[in-house]
Amino acid sequence: MDLFPERSRGGVGACLWRLTVLLLSVSSLPTATALLEGLYCGTEVCYDVLGVTREASKAEIARAYRQLARRYHPDRYRPEEPGEEETAHNKFLLIATAYETLKDEDTRRDYDYMLDHPEEYYQHYYAYYRRRLAPKVDVRIVILVTICAISAVQYVSWCSSYNKAINYLVTVPKYRIQATEIAKQQGLLNRTKEKGKNRRSKEEIREQEEEVIRDIIKNKIDIKGGYQKPSLSDILLCQIVLFPYHLSSYVAWYVCWVYRFTICREEYGEEEKLYLIRRYMKMSQAQFDSLEENTKQTFLEKRLWIKENYEVYRKEREEEMKAKLATDPKMKRYRRWMKNEGPGRLTFIDE
Repeated sequence: MDLFPERSRGGVGACLWRLTVLLLSVSSLPTATALLEGLYCGTEVCYDVLGVTREASKAEIARAYRQLARRYHPDRYRPEEPGEEETAHNKFLLIATAYETLKDEDTRRDYDYMLDHPEEYYQHYYAYYRRRLAPKVDVRIVILVTICAISAVQYVSWCSSYNKAINYLVTVPKYRIQATEIAKQQGLLNRTKEKGKNRRSKEEIREQEEEVIRDIIKNKIDIKGGYQKPSLSDILLCQIVLFPYHLSSYVAWYVCWVYRFTICREEYGEEEKLYLIRRYMKMSQAQFDSLEENTKQTFLEKRLWIKENYEVYRKEREEEMKAKLATDPKMKRYRRWMKNEGPGRLTFIDE
């Protein structure tokens, strides 16, 4: 039983009144309490700086910015009192900052989130500086341009190496004589003497002959290795583009290999035998292709595609190489020098 009903009802009413006043006071706090110094417009609300509402469209924001910019631009502003130039300049910078913040949809979204969630300080700093420090150019474009630049340098370097190899082969008597014979057979060097105005000097005729010999060597000689003829399919950009095709081709080849020679137990063909020999020797395709056909036939005759036969062949080659080095005069002189005058021996020079 309540002995003081009136006091009790009065106390509840007072508590409710105080709670209502507290809620109203919290809800009436200015929006600036959500703002952080150094972010966006600082302690000013960007919408208030431009004089627009949060529901304003991009066109309204742009129109308000142009009006304020014409008014406070340093070239057009005329101060009425001394010292107002700096105030007008700061005002113009604040207007520009507010426009830069609100004209972009993503930045405006982050700014509105900061106004609605003032307690997430670190999140606001992270979102602000992430957008300011992020690269303006798409990373994919940077990667593509880099790959294209590397591919261009790679192709030019290969062309230079190939031209150096051709220039060297032109000076080799063996290839030069063969190219000259081919040119004579094709009638490229057996031309009648020219007369009259069309007659050329000996220097011009010699330059043309050199060009003919050079073209024949280019067409007849297949250079392998680092000096081979450059191809667009070998540069980095094409390799990346064609990588899915090469990968799928390799997977299909490997599955076919396992099915034919592991499951069905088919016998190896000549191409498969040479592939196994090349893999055992750890040679690239270009290196293996540079070998003479007689050498490849010798490999096939010795049945080197069988692992045991290849191991025996490798040990025999190592023993032959050791014996050759032991009897080589150059190696003997080198070992003698290492023993008498090489590193590890301390001597004095007698005068």
